[in-house]
Amino acid sequence: MRKVLMWRWIFYFAGLLVMALGVSMTIKGQEVGIGPWDVLHVGLYKHFGLTIGTWGIITGFVIILATAAVLKEWPKIGTWLNMLLLGIFIDIFNWLLPDFTTFGAQLIIFIFGVIVMGYGAGMYISPNIGAGPRDSLMLLFVKKTGMSIKKVRTTIEVIVALVGWLFGGPIGVGTVLIALFLGQMIHYTLPQNRRVLMKIIGEQDEKVLL
Repeated sequence: MRKVLMWRWIFYFAGLLVMALGVSMTIKGQEVGIGPWDVLHVGLYKHFGLTIGTWGIITGFVIILATAAVLKEWPKIGTWLNMLLLGIFIDIFNWLLPDFTTFGAQLIIFIFGVIVMGYGAGMYISPNIGAGPRDSLMLLFVKKTGMSIKKVRTTIEVIVALVGWLFGGPIGVGTVLIALFLGQMIHYTLPQNRRVLMKIIGEQDEKVLL
């Protein structure tokens, strides 16, 4: 059992690290466009200062409190760690990665960033330790409205992107591409990572990932 728990946490932390790298790569290619939530975080950063990662933590904290109040229950520890670590990792990678001045270079880093982000998301979700604050918000609206995940996610991301744009966040073709295709990538990377994790911990422990 200790081995199972250890590997679940390894996949969780590694997935957050990979996902943060992907987010930072798309931010470095922001002339193409960035993810809807990152539009908001960059817009708040431009308008009020602090850092992009800090705004990710702040918005995540507000979402966690709101969803906890509605559901009358505290989320899993993984949700809190997602809120905190993803913001910290994004700031670290934003500092480490160089800036790209040409559109061609930004397009390349953006494309690879989306791929990395999709794989990281599938990796951190696979051990079922806790959904991120924004995924929890999406699931809450699905539960309350009865709408499909696709409709709820699209509606939330459109609203968030528009608010971020009003604060000066960058919207582009890439924003639409991330909104449309990131979920499709996770559809493939999540089961792939679960198969790898199950192979490591043993098929008999599959129930812990459900």
